[in-house]
Amino acid sequence: MFNAAVNIFKIPDLRNKVLFTIALLIIYRIGFHISIPGIDVQKVLGASKQQDENSPIGRALEHLQMLSGGELRKSSLFGLGIMPYITSSIILMLLGEVMPSLKKLKEEGQTGYKKIQEYTRYLTVPICLIQSMMFVKFMQPYSYPGLEGATVILGVIGMTAGTIFMMWLGEQIDEYGIGNGISLLIMAGIIARMPGTMARVWQNTTLVVGAGSSAGTYGPGKIVFLIVAFVFVVAGAILITQGQRRIPVQQAKQMRGMRMYGGQRHYLPLRINHGGVMPIIFASSLMQFPPILFAQLLSIPALSNSTLLGNIAMSLHSGAYVYNVFYIILIILFSYFWTTVQFQPKEMAKNLRNSGSFIPGLRPGHRTAEYLETVMARITFYGAAFLAIIAVVPTVISQMPGLDIDWQVASFFGGTGLLIVVSVSLDLVQRVEANLIMRNYEGFSSSGRIKGARGW
Repeated sequence: MFNAAVNIFKIPDLRNKVLFTIALLIIYRIGFHISIPGIDVQKVLGASKQQDENSPIGRALEHLQMLSGGELRKSSLFGLGIMPYITSSIILMLLGEVMPSLKKLKEEGQTGYKKIQEYTRYLTVPICLIQSMMFVKFMQPYSYPGLEGATVILGVIGMTAGTIFMMWLGEQIDEYGIGNGISLLIMAGIIARMPGTMARVWQNTTLVVGAGSSAGTYGPGKIVFLIVAFVFVVAGAILITQGQRRIPVQQAKQMRGMRMYGGQRHYLPLRINHGGVMPIIFASSLMQFPPILFAQLLSIPALSNSTLLGNIAMSLHSGAYVYNVFYIILIILFSYFWTTVQFQPKEMAKNLRNSGSFIPGLRPGHRTAEYLETVMARITFYGAAFLAIIAVVPTVISQMPGLDIDWQVASFFGGTGLLIVVSVSLDLVQRVEANLIMRNYEGFSSSGRIKGARGW
């Protein structure tokens, strides 16, 4: 592995891509220290420390920052992160299934893809404006005296420009860097928070056996449990990310002159976790609204004594049993929804037939498409179940009797953030290894090339 890391810098093209990617990630992190003009950052930090991090709003804010790569607590220009761009991409992707014009663009290949990307950038701007207005309005009480009006205007313009700049950074990494720029930005934001969480654990760690029973204190037993849980989640994330169902495909034999061509047997890999982390992102975004909504309703004096609203708010509080049940159901539903949108069995069956290939025992065309759809529906269940388990791991760990582990600590040593880091890291390693092997260098694995989720 060390030799592979050295070989990266022996290849000028790959070395330039890696260094260019690192430089843009550094610029991305520098942007977090630039605050919105007119906002008193010290007041914001003081208010965030007094806020209950386990409250509905606190957890919703933490989820949003983790999934978007942004930083709202420091009123940064990059506060919105890359989530507006992701939202616009999802909207156009869904519209592409119902709007004939967008569907036609998708069928045009690279030209149509560039046009859709252009529409995605245009849609990102109004989404940024709306979200930045809501955030700056919330942060207006922390502005300097006499600059309240200017803070709103400068904040909306600054945060919109910050998100557009992050979008540009991601696209530059895709074009001139190692690739997968948007995911790398999100991963960098998650990794940047991990040292602070680890330092928080270290400061509250005691080596006295039998200690650590109180909340926020970590004895030897808790430390061992956190390490084991971390290894288990990482191993599971790698297993489900790399897991695939290989469908045997036979190529038809053709007689050309006096020689026989074709007849080779290969495999069609179907990913178990076809949706990646997108189902968790969808479900997390949707489940943040009920706790915040009922918390706002209970703050109204006329509704503050309502027993019904209070019981519903407690049931839908992050970490409650009913909340977790709805969360798991939404993850499973969104997994099937995402697979339905992305996976096109009819198109795959058509391509197999046109290339002269077939699945043994099945007639090309409609029967092959039905078989692929059935297999994908079955393996998606296992992928969705794993995503649901990963998503509720931090809640289960933080609420286990006798552990009393802080929720923020548990969320970084397991759950969505760790799944994103593992998935993006695997993709990064595969991209670098592909460049090494293409130039006849040894990859990261001495026993052979690390296979991706699709078997490539």
